Amino acid sequence: MTAFVVVITLAALLFAGLVLDGGLALAAKVRAMGEAQEAARAGAQEIDLTAYRVGGILRLAPERASAAGRDHLAAAGHTGTVSVADNTVNVTVSITHPTQLLGLIGIGSITVTGTGAAQPQRGVSGVLP
Repeated sequence: MTAFVVVITLAALLFAGLVLDGGLALAAKVRAMGEAQEAARAGAQEIDLTAYRVGGILRLAPERASAAGRDHLAAAGHTGTVSVADNTVNVTVSITHPTQLLGLIGIGSITVTGTGAAQPQRGVSGVLP
């Protein structure tokens, strides 16, 4: 009877750890995706004003866009990569989240990754060509 109780208690504790830490990891994943999207949008605001004013061409200033994305990530306290390709800002954020119960079995943290991309757009109530 005692061995049965110990095994059932450990199984219940492990299941609770999976539920609790799995939920926290899912929340961290959503946070990582949100931070990546926000950083990408911050970078997509850095357009080449000379090209836009002279010829109406909406394109990014790649160096400024990358810097704006990195600055946004730094201000949020996260690390990640920011790249600009084909007028699109791409951001990848990794967040390491400490576990609550799974640490009892040797899993001390869970790392989640979120990605985001944004392009500059013109228009107030909708996207204009």
